Amino acid sequence: MGFSVKLAPGVRIRASSRGLRASVGPRAARLHVGAGRTGFSTGVGPVGYYTSLSGGSRGRTSSRRSVGTSQRALAQAAKAQQAEELRSALTDILNLHRQDFPPAQRPIAPEPPRVTSDSVRDRHRQLALTGIGFFNRAARRAAKAQADISAAAEIEQLERQRQAARAQHQAELDQWWTALLANHEEVVLDEVSAAFEDNEAPSAPVGVSGSELTTVVLVPTVDIVPEKKPATTPAGNLTLKKLTKTERYAFHTILVASHMLLTAREALAVAPSLTAVRVVALQQSRVDAFGAPRIDVLLAARFERSKLAAVRWDQADANVIVQDAATDLVLNIKRTTHELQPVNLEQEPALKELLQHVEIDELLERRDRTM
Repeated sequence: MGFSVKLAPGVRIRASSRGLRASVGPRAARLHVGAGRTGFSTGVGPVGYYTSLSGGSRGRTSSRRSVGTSQRALAQAAKAQQAEELRSALTDILNLHRQDFPPAQRPIAPEPPRVTSDSVRDRHRQLALTGIGFFNRAARRAAKAQADISAAAEIEQLERQRQAARAQHQAELDQWWTALLANHEEVVLDEVSAAFEDNEAPSAPVGVSGSELTTVVLVPTVDIVPEKKPATTPAGNLTLKKLTKTERYAFHTILVASHMLLTAREALAVAPSLTAVRVVALQQSRVDAFGAPRIDVLLAARFERSKLAAVRWDQADANVIVQDAATDLVLNIKRTTHELQPVNLEQEPALKELLQHVEIDELLERRDRTM
């Protein structure tokens, strides 16, 4: 049967120099991939790594021995700093999927600005006293009394208008909330798109079928995984050990799984009536024989709200959660290195159709401008 995908009418997924952009009619979910050094961000900030150590400045000394000692001290300090950065980056990969998202709540219209009774009363009195002499006390008293009556009437009218405005605003919010709870496609896509705006892994909803949402997420390549890890020598000294291909691909698989889980969890939190989210992980990882960038499907899965709610997020790692909680799992893992490879789309017609909605014209135009 294969993996099913629901695309909203007219949806297009545009690949650009900044990532992917999913659009449905006039609405668009902006997706962007940050430029600069290789790295990724979690909820606590950017994480990166370095493949080489920067040299320290040389100071003037009177002894070659002291120069060597200083250099070794600087190198050791730099190595310790790099080791901490690597340890932090790898730890963040392992814990990325544990972020929480507060569930959506029925919105309450805020109180409009209150009527400033004193200013209304002062305005009416000032107008009523115009042309009445200061020593004509009786006339002034009568004018003030009449001004207070008219001011009270205006204040009452303004208060009714204020309450009516708030009631209208609340009615509009309730209408939106009802549509969201009913999984109205346009409302769900718009709200989830807004929630995905600040995601580090660009994500976008592309369709709603009943109570299920289909989303895409652009995941990073294995290049984002550090090449080294902290270790100790047999003598107990700090060293930086190169990760094997299998280890790097294992971390990359965890990273892909984490971004898929985050995408599903955030969508379920934003749209409380969704019962499941289908997530398709896309990767811009190669250039074809004609020089055009290609988008591949790396992994696809369906996540049910009930199953994710029962997950022990503080204990289970991302790969285990995907394996145990996901249904309709589609992936292609290389046996020798456990590398996630592009899915064979000839066996997955729905995913193949999804990629047909990905446009690469903007990337081609950018390439041509730089040639």
